[in-house]
Amino acid sequence: MRRIILAAFIFSGLASQAQQTIPLTVEQIMQDPAWIGTSPSRPRWPVNGERLYFDWNPVRAASDSLYMIDPRKPAPERVSTVSQKEIIWDDAVTYNKQRTAGVFSREGDVFYFTQKPFRVVRITETVDIESNPAFSYTDTRVVYQRNQQLYAWDIQTGSTRQLIQFQTGEANERQAKPSTEEEWLKKDQLSYMQVVKERADKSKAAEEARRAAQSKPLRKISIGDQTLQDPAASPDGRFITYRLVKQVNAKTTIVPSYVTESGYTTDIPARTKVGSPLRSTTFYLYDSVRDTVWKLATDSLPGIYDTPAYMSDYPKAVTDKKEKKPRETMVYGREWNASGTKLLLDIRAQDNKDRWLVLWDTASRQLSLVERQHDDAWIGGPATSQGSFGWINETNLWYLSEYSGYSHLYTYDVAQAKSKALTGSDYEVQQAQLSIDKKNFYLTTNKVHPGEKHFYRMSVDGKTTVQLTKSEGAHQVYLSPDEQWMAVLYSGMVQPWELYLQKTADALAGKAPLQITNLAMTDSFKKYQWQKPELTTIVARDGKRVYARIYKPTDPKPNAPLVFFVHGAGYLQNAHKWWSSYFREFMFNNLLAQRGYYVVDMDYRGSAGYGGNWRTGIYRHMGGKDLTDHIDAIEYMRHQYKVDTSRVGIYGGSYGGFITLMALFTSPGTFKAGAALRPVTDWANYNHGYTANILNEPQTDSIAYRKSSPIYYASGLKDHLLMCHGMVDVNVHYQDVVKLSQRLIELGKDNWELASYPMEDHAFVEPSSWTDEYKRILKLFETILKKDR
Repeated sequence: MRRIILAAFIFSGLASQAQQTIPLTVEQIMQDPAWIGTSPSRPRWPVNGERLYFDWNPVRAASDSLYMIDPRKPAPERVSTVSQKEIIWDDAVTYNKQRTAGVFSREGDVFYFTQKPFRVVRITETVDIESNPAFSYTDTRVVYQRNQQLYAWDIQTGSTRQLIQFQTGEANERQAKPSTEEEWLKKDQLSYMQVVKERADKSKAAEEARRAAQSKPLRKISIGDQTLQDPAASPDGRFITYRLVKQVNAKTTIVPSYVTESGYTTDIPARTKVGSPLRSTTFYLYDSVRDTVWKLATDSLPGIYDTPAYMSDYPKAVTDKKEKKPRETMVYGREWNASGTKLLLDIRAQDNKDRWLVLWDTASRQLSLVERQHDDAWIGGPATSQGSFGWINETNLWYLSEYSGYSHLYTYDVAQAKSKALTGSDYEVQQAQLSIDKKNFYLTTNKVHPGEKHFYRMSVDGKTTVQLTKSEGAHQVYLSPDEQWMAVLYSGMVQPWELYLQKTADALAGKAPLQITNLAMTDSFKKYQWQKPELTTIVARDGKRVYARIYKPTDPKPNAPLVFFVHGAGYLQNAHKWWSSYFREFMFNNLLAQRGYYVVDMDYRGSAGYGGNWRTGIYRHMGGKDLTDHIDAIEYMRHQYKVDTSRVGIYGGSYGGFITLMALFTSPGTFKAGAALRPVTDWANYNHGYTANILNEPQTDSIAYRKSSPIYYASGLKDHLLMCHGMVDVNVHYQDVVKLSQRLIELGKDNWELASYPMEDHAFVEPSSWTDEYKRILKLFETILKKDR
């Protein structure tokens, strides 16, 4: 978490005249940026699990270093660069079924090791890149990729053979067929030239003998002009699965960089825009026994022909379609059972409104549905993350699903074709993993409170559950390879992340963990009386309860001004009980509270942590419920704290900047001042993966884009607007704020300003840029919200 170390408390000097409690000035902090402290990050275990490693910077070096803690010793030790090269990380290893051996890739080569005795064998040493090793052929061979081909290394003999040959163009291309004249001449020669005939017969016999002596010829599969992805062998080696991707020519954007070492403006290649043509993918399975290729047919999936519900707003577009076609799909994940007789596939519709979990049976060659999850908006949440399903045994599997509205854990009995929910109610199972002995699940959930994350062990039948973490806040738990130890990153609301270590058995017994690091806060940082904001809920106009953090003035006065901080990303949680990734804003909100402001930080509609309906509450109208949640909070703050509703400000970055624009443009007079940082001004300019989920595509759902893009509402600006944007932003392009600036000029608006940062991307890096930006925000609020006070 080096960025916390670099987080200069850039605002302290701004308040130094009014608040003597802040110990440092801006200038001092720029010289000593490690004012907060240093938090550990990336805990990880080696395959033997005897020591815990993590990144840390207790000596204020230029960057983090690797440290190690031996549970039998009291203090962490720095690991030398030479020693690091010998470590085999558990999370980079694929084990065999018995976990007696493992394989991994490093620097483009593949390695195999045994546990007892510990022995490492280098399988490859080439200039090519070998990757993705895995056990196959009932754990007797290691299959890996090289140049998109599959090879198998025999553990017993050490021999290597290629399993299949993927090639562009047509496979087994025939030679040009002889002409009629050529065939006649050959037949004529052989009819009367005795020596020629004898030699031809001998040559034919020799070729037939050579072929008979050869092993089975290498199977060639043509991929045409498509791109091969993710070839892999089944556990028994019989099947090879792969994807073919048909590429499309989609126009990409460029971001000019003006301040460069050369002195010339350079162009940074960037992404495509939402609605650009998408690649199509097809999933295949090659059966080496039958020597056949099976193409996944999706036309039998339930709902595959369904027209998206939003199209009812465009009846002509629907009736103009002469025939329905199955929607484009992609296989996002696959898991074989241990014997390789059944394959579980995670299939998603390209429009992301459906997810199907299906089983392919190798004997019957039939597909069967495990679950269809559909949402008229979009499928998402923790249940769609990587590692969200797997096999318990040969005939039982587990998966996470948001089918009930919240991400929960389910098991499925293949023989009975029946699912069972192991968890339920209005909380999220955010992560799940099956224990090594397959008797338990380890879960991370927010069951205790939406603003807390705890770690649990649940029996595989769901009957017994034990909470392993206790402290209020968030816990990120990393189990050792044998699951005997837990490494825990923990933080509270005003406590940055620290590392703890504990035996799993002790956690099950309710014992406290051992703290390993304690430098997340410097002495200077501790001396300041940071305000722990009040975590509460505010009732919105539709009756929903919105979680929010409230910072109160150090010395409350009647009719105090109110400021909203709006977190970015949309789908992100910030009204919680752990150390926020918005630590700068946390400190700035403290500064505002010192200066007499109430500050509200809400998990508005669309935020993470509250289930599917909350996430999709902004569908087809960003700047709708997510904005009215903030407007409704004004009345709550007036009633509860007697704030002056004529002096309300708002600020935020990225999605928070977008909401700030929508607040000032669509609700003039409600917010007297707003600071929109790196804001989206026109959603048609943003990327496809994020935007198409929420607003569909601009060419098919123009209504949603018209409702949701601030640039269409710029005429509503009555109050004071500050915009700040990095000019080399490859996420939300600087073009967005340039277009809006031109629109405001055309409209004759004069109560706005733009601060541009020529060398900053979406996330600022330079302390001088952060300082300039927040000085401007503070000046805006102090000038406008305290006018005539």
